Amino acid sequence: MINKIVLASGNRGKLKEFGEIFAPLQIEVMPQSDFAVHDAEETGLSFVENAILKARHAARITGLPALADDSGLEVDALNGAPGIYSARYAGEGCGDDENNAKLLQALAQVPEDKRSARFQCVLVFMRHAEDPTPLICQGSWDGRILTEPRGHNGFGYDPLFYVPETGCASAELTSEQKQQYSHRGKAVRQFINAIGPWLKHA
Repeated sequence: MINKIVLASGNRGKLKEFGEIFAPLQIEVMPQSDFAVHDAEETGLSFVENAILKARHAARITGLPALADDSGLEVDALNGAPGIYSARYAGEGCGDDENNAKLLQALAQVPEDKRSARFQCVLVFMRHAEDPTPLICQGSWDGRILTEPRGHNGFGYDPLFYVPETGCASAELTSEQKQQYSHRGKAVRQFINAIGPWLKHA
């Protein structure tokens, strides 16, 4: 029975979300930093490729099953940017505030009805580094980009992402609401449905 999974990320926001989601399954999600694993080079050209690279890297070094998430924001007016470069949109070493500022600047002349966007999340689970059939799950979350930040929950582009079905920004949602609606929540529910039988016999 699996009781530990290494998360191929050092992002504390993601670790908190995954920890809450997996807690009912009695599975502990541990960050790769606990094993002194450095970040894999994200040389892929898609969310799927990058998630596979990260999961394989973490599984190889730790010897544990690994879960990798590659996610990002696609803005239609920017031809899908920032996309796979979402975390480093403003440049290496820049954080959420800089990324959000660059996005607002890029959309400064774009009217509200043309600011459609979506979050994408791809989850890859590898039982071991040589796993030939990784489990791949994907979720998306449609919304639009606000003209100024709102809310203080979440991370990344959450303060700028307006969620029509809730009437507020992602950063104004509770953790429970975000799990219900978000791209990551959808991908994780797919993952749990798919991994359940395998967990029982692992």
